[in-house]
Amino acid sequence: MAALRRLQKCQSSGITVISHLHTSSHVSANMHYKMLVLGGGSGGIAMGARMKRLMGAGNVAVVEPSETHYYQPIWTLVGAGAKKATSSARPTASVMPSGVKWVKSKVQEINPDTNTVRTDDGKEISYEYLIVALGIQLHFEKIKGLPEAFEHPKIGSNYSIQTVDKTWKALKDFKEGNAVFTFPNTPVKCAGAPQKIMYLSDAYLRKTGKRNKAKIMYNTSLPVLFGIKKYADSLWEIVKQRDLQINLRQNLIEVRADKQEAVFENLDKPGETTVVEYEMLHVTPPMGPNPIVKNSPLGDEVGWLDLNKDNLQHKKYPNVFGIGDCTNLPTAKTGAAVAAQSAVLSRTISRILKIRNLIKFMMATPLAHWSQATNL
Repeated sequence: MAALRRLQKCQSSGITVISHLHTSSHVSANMHYKMLVLGGGSGGIAMGARMKRLMGAGNVAVVEPSETHYYQPIWTLVGAGAKKATSSARPTASVMPSGVKWVKSKVQEINPDTNTVRTDDGKEISYEYLIVALGIQLHFEKIKGLPEAFEHPKIGSNYSIQTVDKTWKALKDFKEGNAVFTFPNTPVKCAGAPQKIMYLSDAYLRKTGKRNKAKIMYNTSLPVLFGIKKYADSLWEIVKQRDLQINLRQNLIEVRADKQEAVFENLDKPGETTVVEYEMLHVTPPMGPNPIVKNSPLGDEVGWLDLNKDNLQHKKYPNVFGIGDCTNLPTAKTGAAVAAQSAVLSRTISRILKIRNLIKFMMATPLAHWSQATNL
């Protein structure tokens, strides 16, 4: 009876119990793992470590092509000259949980109907459980003139290791004119970062005696300064105190680097554009779903990993889970969110494993035993 009560509790929490898996595919696959984690960012590494403790290192693999793991929140400080880009980097081997298999390949295709993943180097990996942690896709190319404009001075972005040092160079070399900071008309990771670099740049220009020669502008596609009113109210006070110009519903659509011009569209009046000359330009690129997820049965109508927000289990495939920026969870796309999500996801998978073990035990136990037990 205790087993039945635990099963009912699991079902009432919204968790789908996995009674059967299509695991025959691993016979033809190159590799098979009980738990396969896609992505070696903060979410993937965190879940690799948690699954190692839950299942044993030999049962877990993480698919990640990069030899270098970056702690991206530091890039805001790199763009402001407070940190070096090298301080954000660690060898992936040093953060990979010991004993967990590191598959140094790039995911090419996910097939949840056969429980297999294909990589760009021809590997086919089958799994019993899958955690998708593939992150968000940057789209500099959706702004006319980018990414080639980064070959010119005075423009940078803290959202890429290739462009973050360019932000610092543009700030350091600032002489006189407009310092422009942008926020795109898409979801973004770390929605506070586009403002953070503005405040840090303001502080640097004051420190170096250049602030009176600078007009600092924050052109955001949003109708508000920040998405949470409590914080937006406080931020409005700060921008007034520091004489920062906030232009709402302004979306960057083109960069003319040879002329040092940025073109913005008024989202409230489609087709109306404004050309702004800049001495410094920080670009926050448009972002979107990971293309691997978007082009698989795992994506929602937009392309984000389609999860139950209460337990991080996929809505259609009960042995698939997700974490972080690639998901459609109603949370901010931040490292803090990943930290909270990892605890929820670990708890969900732990419950599923316990219930599956209970079901196996009940099915393997003779009926006569249960008949006697219910008469006690």
